[in-house]
Amino acid sequence: MSGGVRSPWVALFALCACFFMIMLDSTIVTVAIPTMLADLDATLNQIIWVNSVYLLANTVPLLLTGRLGDRFGPKRVLVVGLVLFLGASLWCALSTHAGSLIAARAVQGLGAAAMTPQTLSFITRLFPAEKRGAPIAVWGAVAGVATITGPVVGGLLVQHVGWQWIFLLNLPIGVVGLLLGLALLPDWRPAARVGFDALGAVLASVGLGTLVFGLQNGQHYHWGRIASPIGVLPLIGFGLLLLAGFAFWQRRSGGSSYLLPRGLFADSTFGFANLTHAALGFATTGMFLPLVIYVQSVLGLDPLASALLCAPMAVAAGGAALLAGRALTRIPGRTLIMTGLGALAAGTVVLAALAEPETEPLVLVPGLVVAGIGIGLVFSPLTAAATLGMPPHLVGGASGVFNTSRQVGGVLGSATTGLLLQVGLGFAVPEAARDYAKVLPPRYAGEFVRRITEAAQTASQFGGEGPKVPSDWSPSIAERVRELATDAFHLGFTNAAKATLVLPVVVLVLGMVCAAGIRVPPTGNAKNSGLPHERVGP
Repeated sequence: MSGGVRSPWVALFALCACFFMIMLDSTIVTVAIPTMLADLDATLNQIIWVNSVYLLANTVPLLLTGRLGDRFGPKRVLVVGLVLFLGASLWCALSTHAGSLIAARAVQGLGAAAMTPQTLSFITRLFPAEKRGAPIAVWGAVAGVATITGPVVGGLLVQHVGWQWIFLLNLPIGVVGLLLGLALLPDWRPAARVGFDALGAVLASVGLGTLVFGLQNGQHYHWGRIASPIGVLPLIGFGLLLLAGFAFWQRRSGGSSYLLPRGLFADSTFGFANLTHAALGFATTGMFLPLVIYVQSVLGLDPLASALLCAPMAVAAGGAALLAGRALTRIPGRTLIMTGLGALAAGTVVLAALAEPETEPLVLVPGLVVAGIGIGLVFSPLTAAATLGMPPHLVGGASGVFNTSRQVGGVLGSATTGLLLQVGLGFAVPEAARDYAKVLPPRYAGEFVRRITEAAQTASQFGGEGPKVPSDWSPSIAERVRELATDAFHLGFTNAAKATLVLPVVVLVLGMVCAAGIRVPPTGNAKNSGLPHERVGP
C-alpha cells in the first residue's frame, strides 16, 4: 500500500536526490581543506568549523523539524528546506572569506535539517513494512555512497574547477529533486493538530551548541577564557547541564506533543539503534579529517589523486549497501550491523598502522576498501531496525530522533577529532623537530626547534616551506633547515593523525556493544503496521 501514490519508486528517486545532497555535503568539504586554508587565508580551526557548523546546524533542529513534518506535512517542510539549502549553497560558492563561508554553511545545515527527517518519513508512508526492505536498502546505499563519495567528488572538483564547485554541484541536483518532489510526492497532512515542545527545543539546541563550541574551540583558546567572563570549561559544563535538563524534561513530560514522546522508546531496539547510529556518525566523520590532510599534506597527493585514492572505498560502500539490503530478508539486521562496524574498525586500524611519511598511497587501498564495506553494511539494516516496528503516528518524531543521533555523533566526531589533532600536533611536531635538530650544528638546533614548535601551535600549516629562516643564516644551512622542517612536519603530523584515528576505533567498538541489543528479525518476516491516519492534499 502506498497511500494513493501511483509510483512510489519514482517518488523515492526524488527523496534520494535530496538525501544524497545532504550526506554529500557532510564530507565533501574535507578534501578541500588544504586548498581552502590557502585560498581563504584561514586557520585550521576556521576550516574545521566550515564542516562542524554544517553538522551542528543540521543536528540541533532535527527533533523539531521531524515534528514539523508531523504537523504541516512532510512535503511542505521538505520543499522549504530544499529551497533554503539551495540558496545557502550558492552563498557558500560566492563566499570570499572564512566568516562568510561559515555563516552560509550554517544556513545550509538548517535547510538540511528540515529535509532529512522527511526523507525517511516518506519511505515509511510510501511502503508497507513487509515491502520496506528494498527502499530502505536504496536509502541506506545513498547514505553510504554519498558519505564516501564526498571526498572523491570534492577532489575532482577542487582539482579542475575550484573548491566553490563543491557547493555549486548542489544546484542541478537540488533543482531536479525539487521539480520531482513537487510533481510526485503526495501532500500528506495530519488529521489532528500536533503540538510543539518549545522548552525542549531550546534546551536541546542551546545545550548541544555550547557543548560542541567548547570542544571545538578549546585548544584555540588554550582552554582559558573565550570572552570575559566566559571560559571554555564552564561553557562545556553549561552545555552538559542543559542537555541533562532536556533529558529530565522529556522524561517528566514526554507526551505526544514533546520532542521525545515516550512511545518512541517503548521498544529498546529503537534506543540501541540510535546509540549505534551515533557511533557510526562519529566514526565516519572523525576518520576523514586526519586521513584527507595526511594524504594531501604528507604524501603529497593533489585533490584529484586523493579523490581517486578514495574511489574504491566509495564503490565498496555502495556495493555492500545494496547487498545488505537484499540480505535483510534472510539475515537478522543485528548480524549485518555488527559485521559492518567491525569491518569499519578493522579498516581504520589498517590505515593507522600503514600510515607513515613515506607510505606509497596505493598501500592504503585495502584498508579503505574494508572500511567502505563496513560502512555499506551498516546503513540499511540499522535504518530498518529503527523504523520497522514504529507506530505510524510516531513516524515523523522517530525520523527526527534517528537522524539526530547520527548527526550528534558526527558533530562530536568532528569536534573531538579536530581537537585531538590540534593537541597531537602540539606534541608530535616539536618532538619530531627535536629528533631532526640533532643533525644540525648546535648553534642552529635550538632556534630550529623553537620556530617549528611555534608553527605547530598555530595548527595552520602542515609542511611546505615550514618556519621562516633567519636572514643571517648561510644559504646551505637555510636550505638544509627547510628540508628538515618539512620532514619534521610530515613525521609529526603523521604521528598525530595515527593517534587521532584510535578514537573512532574505540567508538566503533562501543557501537558494536550497543548493536548487540538490537532485536529485529529479517524484513521478510515483518508485519505490515499500516499507514498513518492522514489526509492527502487540501
